[in-house]
Amino acid sequence: MNGVGSSVRITLYCVGKLGSAPEPVLAKDYAARATAAGRALGLGPVEIVEVEARKSGKAAEGEALLARLDGDRLIACDEHGPTLTSREFAQLIARLRDDGERRLAFVIGGADGLDQHVLAAARSRISFGAQTWPHALARVMLAEQVYRAITIIGGSPYHRD
Repeated sequence: MNGVGSSVRITLYCVGKLGSAPEPVLAKDYAARATAAGRALGLGPVEIVEVEARKSGKAAEGEALLARLDGDRLIACDEHGPTLTSREFAQLIARLRDDGERRLAFVIGGADGLDQHVLAAARSRISFGAQTWPHALARVMLAEQVYRAITIIGGSPYHRD
């Protein structure tokens, strides 16, 4: 594991504001669980940041996303990325932590996906599978998978194969 007292900040950058819909409440709950479970493992806090572009369209959303990142290890949630099992996802996060990454940034685009500039800046991509998911649900799915990954790394019985 990386140095004593160090921790890997994990941020989920999501295009759009969801307001009082049920999805952001559930996603924030998983992020809070992940933060609590990850403390002893050098993982966290886990935060969700909603990003709004000043103009509409993927290019403007991409600019808004990239403006928020500063040295973060960018991982794009993209339909063309590889699908990972929960254990593989946990191994990815643990490896990045052990390799000394300080900040992981997962990005979820708006309804039309991520701009090419964001995809080009990403050092990794992951996919939620072949189905199309609303970005509000993708947020929940990503937050839950981050929580699940942390419990796998910590040896918790939450995940069952």
